[in-house]
Amino acid sequence: DKGEKMLKVWYSFLLCWLSLQLEANPGLKVRITQKGLDYGRRIAMELLKQAVLKETFPSWSGQESFLVIKANYVISRLRINALDFPETSASFIPGTGISLSIAHASATISADWRMNAWLLKDEGGITVSISGAFIAVIFKVSRDSTGRFSILLHNCQLSINGIKVKLNGGSSWIYSFLSGYLEKPIHTKLNKNLCLNIKHKIKMMDEQLRRHKVLRQIDAFAQIDYSLISSPAVFKSHINLDLKGTVYPVGNHTDPPFVPAPFALPNQGDSMLYLGVSSYFLKSASLAYYRAGAFNITISDELATTFNLNTALFKDFIPKISLSYLTACPVLLKLMATSPPAVSLNADRCLLQIIGCVEVFAVLPNSTTQYIFSGNLTASTRANLTITKQKLILSLLLKRLQFSLLHSTLRFSEMSLVENFLSYALQSAVIPVINDKLGKGLPLLNLAHTILTGPVIKMNQGHLVISTDVHYK
Repeated sequence: DKGEKMLKVWYSFLLCWLSLQLEANPGLKVRITQKGLDYGRRIAMELLKQAVLKETFPSWSGQESFLVIKANYVISRLRINALDFPETSASFIPGTGISLSIAHASATISADWRMNAWLLKDEGGITVSISGAFIAVIFKVSRDSTGRFSILLHNCQLSINGIKVKLNGGSSWIYSFLSGYLEKPIHTKLNKNLCLNIKHKIKMMDEQLRRHKVLRQIDAFAQIDYSLISSPAVFKSHINLDLKGTVYPVGNHTDPPFVPAPFALPNQGDSMLYLGVSSYFLKSASLAYYRAGAFNITISDELATTFNLNTALFKDFIPKISLSYLTACPVLLKLMATSPPAVSLNADRCLLQIIGCVEVFAVLPNSTTQYIFSGNLTASTRANLTITKQKLILSLLLKRLQFSLLHSTLRFSEMSLVENFLSYALQSAVIPVINDKLGKGLPLLNLAHTILTGPVIKMNQGHLVISTDVHYK
């Protein structure tokens, strides 16, 4: 009835609305341009040549009639001795994937032949010259159910202009017999099997992609989820990959209590590769390292000696404390973040604000500790961003410090003196330790045997855009 129909309409509308609401935004974006595709094509052709020249091929047999004689032959030990791809091109097929074409290709194949006919057995070698070959392949790209990149053969076309067969060994009349009759079966064999072989290779490549880890360990503290949140978007000039780009503490894959905002990459194609790094990615990294305790720093007496952090310094900052120690003692400092460091991207700057509490002790000659003071602090730092080996390296630099005293064995008349000491301690000891922990960087890509060349980082409306070329090692 009308009530049921209306209910179904509203139900469909609700499902549609929910699907739109649940559509996720990426934390990382990757764009490969035509320039990048062309470079990939050149590298792929060289790798393909190397692989084909090393490959072994199965034997095949057949039967041909010459007058009243039926001859059975076997072609074995096939090997490709030379291969040339003088004209290759690759392009994006909007909504589908990538097209690759090879024109005027040529190859030289050698093999052994063996023939068995009535009262006759003979064998020798064979050289096959293929010229004017044209191959056109379309790959369909998509996302599988686990968020991995998937590639399948969508279409394959092959045509061969000429095949010449030259035999050596055996009786001379057999040369003309086999040479004339082998061209056709070889042509048929290539037409039948080459696209099947390409399909098989693409399937093997897809299986390797499905085994590719989308969760990558950064260090002892964090991991990054590189899974695709949607199928690759293919346009005429480029392909876009939207990655989840969430950083998790090791062993805890609970999503952050915030979601990524939508952002877009600039419409440029001068570089091979464009990487979009959202503020969500950086905030999830901050939260992950906070949950893993990376921002809880203890400067022990050994580290205090390394950084020359001792009670003698109080003479320059808080003389009243220095008078309590006849000999210089190492200063033990404990910093504990009380909330995830706040990350903000403003204009051309990346800022990180750390809020926590600090405790300061003196390490006496008998190895016992003596409490000096504790308090709350807010450290505003600037993060210098660099790209090294596909990793985003953050290096913190203290800009401003605010401190409020909680407890002390002594009374200080001016908090600015304490802030000066803590500022020195943070700059000289604590931040270097944090930078060392962050020193491994946040991996932006997981491309084997490649390095990023000439990467440029720009701020763009609350996210980073990294434009770079790629070099295959």
